[in-house]
Amino acid sequence: MNLESKHDLKEKIRLRYKGGDVENMHMIPARIKESLFDENTEKKVCAYCRVSTDDPRQTSSYELQKNHYEEFIKEHPGWVLVDIYADEGITGTSMDKRDEFNRMIADCRQGKIELIVCKSVARFARNVVDSIQTVRMLQDMKPPVGVFFETEHMSTLDSTSEMMLALLSMTAQEESHNKSEIMNVSIEQRFRRGVLLTPPLLGYDWDENHRLTVNPGEAATIRLAYAMLLAGFSKKQIASRLNELGRPSKLGNIHWNGGSVAGLLRNERYCGDVLARKTFTPNYLNHRSRKNRQDRNQYLWRNQHEPIVSSEAWHAAQTILNICKNGGSGSLPALRVIREGALRGFVSVNRHQHWEDPDAFMRASLSAYGGELKEDDAPEDSGSPDEGQSSRGFQVVRAGFFQDQAPAVTLSRKLLHFNTLCRQRLGAPETIELLLNPVERLLAIRPCAADHPNALRLVRTEEGKNKTHPLGAAAFTGLLMDLMGWNSEYRYRLRGYVRRDEGAAAMFFDLYEPEVRVRLSDAGGQVKELKGFPSEWAGQFGLSAFERFNCARLPEDGLRGLDAPGHPVDLHELPRYTHDDVAAIVQEIGVAGNREGLEAEPEDGGEVR
Repeated sequence: MNLESKHDLKEKIRLRYKGGDVENMHMIPARIKESLFDENTEKKVCAYCRVSTDDPRQTSSYELQKNHYEEFIKEHPGWVLVDIYADEGITGTSMDKRDEFNRMIADCRQGKIELIVCKSVARFARNVVDSIQTVRMLQDMKPPVGVFFETEHMSTLDSTSEMMLALLSMTAQEESHNKSEIMNVSIEQRFRRGVLLTPPLLGYDWDENHRLTVNPGEAATIRLAYAMLLAGFSKKQIASRLNELGRPSKLGNIHWNGGSVAGLLRNERYCGDVLARKTFTPNYLNHRSRKNRQDRNQYLWRNQHEPIVSSEAWHAAQTILNICKNGGSGSLPALRVIREGALRGFVSVNRHQHWEDPDAFMRASLSAYGGELKEDDAPEDSGSPDEGQSSRGFQVVRAGFFQDQAPAVTLSRKLLHFNTLCRQRLGAPETIELLLNPVERLLAIRPCAADHPNALRLVRTEEGKNKTHPLGAAAFTGLLMDLMGWNSEYRYRLRGYVRRDEGAAAMFFDLYEPEVRVRLSDAGGQVKELKGFPSEWAGQFGLSAFERFNCARLPEDGLRGLDAPGHPVDLHELPRYTHDDVAAIVQEIGVAGNREGLEAEPEDGGEVR
């Protein structure tokens, strides 16, 4: 295009934009926007009010708001009151549970409302996103629904209102945030100083100083529940018995179930202690509480009030509940320790068994050595002196440095997995017994009968073949990782060593020589599992050959006692109840103390619900 043609084009555009003949044009005016306060137009109006707590002292504020808007709407001719929507005891930072607010929005969608009157932006919503989204949704309705904020004298139907609404909503939200932070600091200071919350609790009343005092009538319910659990009854059976006896909860309800019984049995206040801050609220906008798993400080205050059950009974109950949670049967466990032979000091393990006392296995193992480990308690070395002396200066390379096929067990935070070679080297048993020696830091397995109380079924049938499979063992693997100081985010692989004697066999795993499996993400974001080793192993291949030859931790072939039985060990006195004890408490409550319905029965799968 040359310069002359460009000039002609620009001239034509100028002529076109000079406009046409206005005499041939007729303007149709837009409808005049109605004023909110136009007395000649009828408008369907409602009011929304809210108080953030259900404290009786705020009832006056709640009622005053309602009365105010009834009068306020009557004062404006043309306004017709549809309804007053009022939420009491509800926060403004979330739409959840604001039943009246949500009912109001539903009525707006049905065309029942054209204008909402509210005291302020903060009363409408303290969440920026909720506030703006709700206002935009109301504006998009046919016809549009407006919101008039009395304090700010602002209408959302005004085209300039959105920026002001956003600023005011941000201010209201930040005010809620500040209040939340102040409350958290206050709670922290109160709990640290022992100023504890004392909600209503079955079995207790408040004295004039707002301290918990035992209510004898209600306390019988608590003692009965604990006695039944310690006598072998399930939570479901306890709930059924409480319902039969008509024992009410603190609120007067007689509808007990396994969950409500579990809550009663888990409450540490019944042994006189108070654990402060069991839950916390991570988000001040939605106010949803979460269980405190060391996300916030917790404070355990002991002996704060008169107990209903002893501390020993409460801890015994927790042991039973944890065993049931992990799939075991609901009875107090007994540890069994082997006292002689190659497996001396090994403790038989129930993979579902959870102990409140983490040192229980150590004390059980030490009991096989007379309470403490002495040098002369170790088995004699089977190697010759010449063999040991000639090995000085050499190292035995750790098994983890080799990529060989060997029997091994892999442990994770919740699982145990013995590979197929473990089963083959032991003669292909279907069930095994798991053993731990916490003193020597050794793990062991040996074949056992299917009816052994701690039997592990090693295989399951898939496509007609017996295959080993991962075993759920969260209680035991957690204890083992704590014992060894291992990271629960990693997996640990241990090589197995078979030992035999006169037809008996056992496989040992050295906890000091783990192969660590670490999951890492590469540059592309793909997760890979890599082999890792402790930093202490840098600069060496393994133990010195002399130390290894003279090490008595791993038994040698030919040592007797690989099939030695375990003996029960009483680590501490745990309270145990009989059915007669339970019947006596029932009689004390005021019901005939017969034994009908007092036969403990295990539930399906052994889990107490």
